[in-house]
Amino acid sequence: MARYTGPSCRLCRREGQKLYLKGERCYSDKCAVSRRAYAPGQHGQGRKKLSNYGLQLREKQKAKRYYGLLETQFRTYFEKAEKMQGITGENLLSILETRLDNVVYRMGFAASRKEARQLVRHGHFTVNGKKVDIPSFLVSVGDVIKVREKSAKSPKFKAMTEAATNVPKWVEVNAESLEGKVVSLPTREDIDIPIAEHLIVELYSR
Repeated sequence: MARYTGPSCRLCRREGQKLYLKGERCYSDKCAVSRRAYAPGQHGQGRKKLSNYGLQLREKQKAKRYYGLLETQFRTYFEKAEKMQGITGENLLSILETRLDNVVYRMGFAASRKEARQLVRHGHFTVNGKKVDIPSFLVSVGDVIKVREKSAKSPKFKAMTEAATNVPKWVEVNAESLEGKVVSLPTREDIDIPIAEHLIVELYSR
């Protein structure tokens, strides 16, 4: 599947805010947004007033970049959210949050969603005892995500047993056994990323 392979920090600068795509680097003085708080490119420092369409487009791009998706996959999720009961925008965010790579990140098993995606692809996790190496796999309530026994011996995962994790309330994590459980589906109040999902709905409804 196609994916973005350019500099992650460039995406944050384009959106004018931290998207936390580089893990610990985003919290340090090396963060590109802190050092160069303007869009990339030769016209990045010019002041531009966005139209309504521009605002909607930027919000969609921001959401795609938070979760590391390209247009086709993001549009597929939107169409699925549209068919569900409830508010389409909130349904969309709930679907995005329940992707396996995002759940691994939320449980504290990776420093960023990009790292989580790589770890999942390399087969380091099981879901309900079965190895799953598909980052887009959607978890359900009651699913148990665990670091595989062979992987748990690596220094990276051993360090996690000593690190405190700040996890959302819709998941439970046992740092000692390197496993977590999805106890409920995430609600809008559980999702802390600054996205105005109604603008995305307006964009796709044009």
